[in-house]
Amino acid sequence: MEGHRARRALVALALLAFAVSGANARADEAQIERGRQLFALCEQCHGTNGAGMQLSLAPSIAGMGSWYLVGQLNKFRDGQRASNFDDISGMRMRGMARWLHTEADVNAVAAYVASLPPIRPAATLTGGDAKNGGELYATCSGCHGPQGEGVEAVGAPALSHQSDWYLYASLKNFKQGIRGSDPRDAQGAAMRGMSQLLADDQAIKDVVAFIMTLPMPGAATASGGAE
Repeated sequence: MEGHRARRALVALALLAFAVSGANARADEAQIERGRQLFALCEQCHGTNGAGMQLSLAPSIAGMGSWYLVGQLNKFRDGQRASNFDDISGMRMRGMARWLHTEADVNAVAAYVASLPPIRPAATLTGGDAKNGGELYATCSGCHGPQGEGVEAVGAPALSHQSDWYLYASLKNFKQGIRGSDPRDAQGAAMRGMSQLLADDQAIKDVVAFIMTLPMPGAATASGGAE
């Protein structure tokens, strides 16, 4: 009799877990769908596939971790990012981020972007020495990972599917104090310090050239093919 009751209890628990799992899946789908609707405005600059557009100063964001996207959107919203008028692309994003009125909307659009297949943008910069950049990147790998995969625990985003022009511009902005100067932005402050290890523009180009060589299996290229 006790064994029969125990089996019934286990079956009930299994059914409850299945129901909860189904409810969570539906909630996730609803959040992503909401994010897709919100992204309709973002895609004017970032593209329908999130691959970014240099002309709009919009980087590739498809497949980035939702934790990073949420963090950056909130930094744009409260002024931790784009408080310097020389940060042209950032100032544009600050207004766009404030268009997301609630935390639920921020989470939804981040979830949708994170669900997009990552894109490998075509290289646009020239003159970088990837071999020298690999030596310079050794310091960066402690946070961003040896393959540029990103490390959530330290707030370091993936780099291996980022636009090279954006990496170059971001490093220059960190180095010049245009980005990372707000005392509330701990990760930005850390990057500002790290950027000072790159002696000049050539060093920045070199490390970006190396990042562009990092493998990213299964990623699509900006032209739509898979690597």
